[in-house]
Amino acid sequence: MVWKPNVTVAAVVEQEGRFLMVEEKAPGVKRTVFNQPAGHLDEGESIINATIRETMEETAHSLIPTAIVGIYRWIEPKSATTFLRICFTGEITAHDLTAPLDNGIIAAHWLTLNEIHQLGPRLRSPLVRHCIDDYLAGRRYPLALLADIGV
Repeated sequence: MVWKPNVTVAAVVEQEGRFLMVEEKAPGVKRTVFNQPAGHLDEGESIINATIRETMEETAHSLIPTAIVGIYRWIEPKSATTFLRICFTGEITAHDLTAPLDNGIIAAHWLTLNEIHQLGPRLRSPLVRHCIDDYLAGRRYPLALLADIGV
């Protein structure tokens, strides 16, 4: 069997002290959980475009990524599945009130840091807090770190 990590993207977006979060029914989880707009990289898709797409599909907000917050490896303890997450930050340019949200998405919310902390075990994974903590610590790396070769 060939081992392959799950490549995912996420966006930490802050406006007026509130963070864009997604309330969702995650596969295999009995209760709703909260995450940044996030999802899997699709075949043939650039990492930046995946972030733009996932943010739109999960929140109906248009995102322009401005920086990379971090790159994270996490092994989910129950399944031993490895996730490689590239987390971005950026600016929201529009909100399409008519756009349907992805299957499993209950709602998009703008939450304060305190509200996010109160969610505790309802955060989808420890990656959620790590991404926010790194964003708040001022970690920003240029988008030029990413390169699509041979496309």
